[in-house]
Amino acid sequence: MKLQTDTTDQLFYGNEILQLTVLGGIKLEGLDRMRVTIKIQEQQSSRPPVRHNLDLYNDTQLEKFIRKVAEKLEIGTNVIAASLSELTEELEKYRLDKIKEKEENLKPKIRQLTKVEKEEAVTFLKSKNLLQKTNILLGEAGLIGEETNRLLMYLIFTTRKLEKPLHIISLGSSGTGKTYLQEKVSQCIPPEEVINITTLSDNAFYYFGKTDLKYKLIVIEDLDGAANALYPLRELQTKNRIVKTIVQKNTKGETKTIYLVVEGPVSVAGCTTWEHIYEDNANRCFLIYLDESDQQDQKIMQYQRLKAAGKIDGYKQRETQEFLQNTQRMLQPIKIINPYAEQLILPQTVFKPRRTNEHYLQFIEAVTFYYQHQRK
Repeated sequence: MKLQTDTTDQLFYGNEILQLTVLGGIKLEGLDRMRVTIKIQEQQSSRPPVRHNLDLYNDTQLEKFIRKVAEKLEIGTNVIAASLSELTEELEKYRLDKIKEKEENLKPKIRQLTKVEKEEAVTFLKSKNLLQKTNILLGEAGLIGEETNRLLMYLIFTTRKLEKPLHIISLGSSGTGKTYLQEKVSQCIPPEEVINITTLSDNAFYYFGKTDLKYKLIVIEDLDGAANALYPLRELQTKNRIVKTIVQKNTKGETKTIYLVVEGPVSVAGCTTWEHIYEDNANRCFLIYLDESDQQDQKIMQYQRLKAAGKIDGYKQRETQEFLQNTQRMLQPIKIINPYAEQLILPQTVFKPRRTNEHYLQFIEAVTFYYQHQRK
């Protein structure tokens, strides 16, 4: 008989002799143990059932429980042991299936575009004044003001598909809307290609799967809370790969060196109020300063009033975000060659010319990449 899992809080398993019920279900965490509260009763018998809490992987507990059940139900220990072994096998399969299902549910679903959606997205990408039209759509997606910053950020996020993506840090005093800008622009990128992070432990990046971050946009809400993880992040930005060695013991007690490898490239975005603290990271990023003018304050407050009055069409905003996501899905990784690169000389007065020159050339590639449907 198969395990009956109609309700997760009560799992039933039975054979010709015994009926076994797992009360409260089983925990998905900790595959090295299987702690259950179990009820065993004889099929079609008036004898009271036996209830007990134990770890089915603990031989000592299991043997004591088998003897107890055999005594109470007056059934041979071999029959009880076989039934519990069958139950354990079924519970293992059930737990692994549930873990796999949970992991699949956590993964963003990759949306398959219809033929009409593809045509609409490509038509937009082929349109004249593409950047201006994109900026208008960003406004319709809920971004208030910040016309230059929002378009710059959107184009930088688009480079996640390139072998050398760009990165961006938003700077400004507290309450200026750094996180809001970053969040709203990232919502215009396909969700399956965005990893949002609030806090990071020191070694968090090393424990992603080998290709989990490849061609992804990493959005860090607060760089101040991720300070200890910035070194591997810089390595990932620069080398497109990070490696960490750890020592583990196998089942035989033998020590073995394990290599944790995580591959890029990635595009990284973050917010902070302290530029000088993140100078090493800033050298690899575009830095934008939020508009803290009175005019921007008035735009935001007016938007807040309209939203409170119910005059902001949230459905239209989500529809615009989804359209921009679709246009992103129609951009394919391509190699870009700039035949004019040798003629692009920066003025000597430019701050940190080496960094700026590389960013300048890369940003031209980013714009060209976005215009790929208008190039031969």
